[in-house]
Amino acid sequence: MGMTGPDGDGGRGMMSEINVTPFVDVMLVLLIIFMVTAPLMTTGMKVELPRTDAPPLPQAEKQMVLSITADGEYYINEHAFGIEELGPKLAAIVKSNPDQEVFLKADATVPYEKVAQLVALCTNAGVPKLGLVTQPGKSD
Repeated sequence: MGMTGPDGDGGRGMMSEINVTPFVDVMLVLLIIFMVTAPLMTTGMKVELPRTDAPPLPQAEKQMVLSITADGEYYINEHAFGIEELGPKLAAIVKSNPDQEVFLKADATVPYEKVAQLVALCTNAGVPKLGLVTQPGKSD
């Protein structure tokens, strides 16, 4: 007596298999697209600019101000640092206080490139909140 399958054909029925090769191809293409576009999406920085009629933000007890003078000197509060010292110093501050807000003050004559470098240093150090300090302009 031979073995019979559920449909009584001796177990030699059609085997149904799903071909996953096209699915894998599509997924690999999507993976490559997201790998290329993900770094481009994270380079931007969302900044909410304050309105001149808005009330000033409440000051925290331990407010940290990062400053660039017109001479190109960098300060954390009143202490001067070189640009190469700022990265490790900011990383240590963020590690000891993960919720530390940093306010960036830059002289109006400082080139935009130096401000962008300082923002990148803060981002790489893991600063969670970065505010740009400005003075209200004259209304036209």
